[in-house]
Amino acid sequence: MTAHERAHSFNTAAAQYAANRPSYPPAVLDAIEELAGRPLACTRVADIGAGTGIATALLRERGARVVAIEPGDGMVAEFRRALPEVPIVRGDGNALPLADASHDLLTYAQSWHWTDTARSVPEALRVLRPGGSLAVWWNTDAFDVPWIAAQHERIARHCGVRPASEARPDDLRAARLSGLSGLPLARRQVRWSRVVSLDTHLANIGSHSAFLVLGEAGARASLAEERTRLREIFPDERVEECYLVDLLVVARP
Repeated sequence: MTAHERAHSFNTAAAQYAANRPSYPPAVLDAIEELAGRPLACTRVADIGAGTGIATALLRERGARVVAIEPGDGMVAEFRRALPEVPIVRGDGNALPLADASHDLLTYAQSWHWTDTARSVPEALRVLRPGGSLAVWWNTDAFDVPWIAAQHERIARHCGVRPASEARPDDLRAARLSGLSGLPLARRQVRWSRVVSLDTHLANIGSHSAFLVLGEAGARASLAEERTRLREIFPDERVEECYLVDLLVVARP
């Protein structure tokens, strides 16, 4: 399974993604404003890899003038259902359908890792106005919470992928972004949590690409095991998901 195929696997589960994926806390938007050195209100923003519009909605609530960029049919359909008044353009971070020096801020929420950074970094710098900023961020699991770390290890084994806690992708992403752009990088981490039903939690993890490419039968077996294990930890079937948002911001001179 190629990275391209994994990236587009979300289109088969776009409604599930929209209904169950976590959003981001207000502190993330606060940090973007601080590190970019400008308020989001009236800022011209392109949200790249916008998916179903989770981050786009937050940016718009802050008063940003947002256009969304998204390549996937299923994700675009969900986006238009949720945010019919926000323009969305088909495209991806490797070849932005945007004019040179046309935007103050480019955002990649949970999507930067699907780009080819040798192409997406120059593209971002091309589209940004002087003084503009590139902000990328991810909801990462809080591995210091024992049940989350144990679940992550089980899922990685079942899906045949390397556990993120071993690969340390956040540090690698930061180093690569800084190296390719040749610009100073600011980093902020924001811890937060949400309490959801067990069904929502399982639907959330089932919407990740590692599960989607397994096929229905393979995913069902693993999720059934997780349901049994989590009922022992959360007998009321209310699960506290704990996240650490990793935010990276690069400012163009």
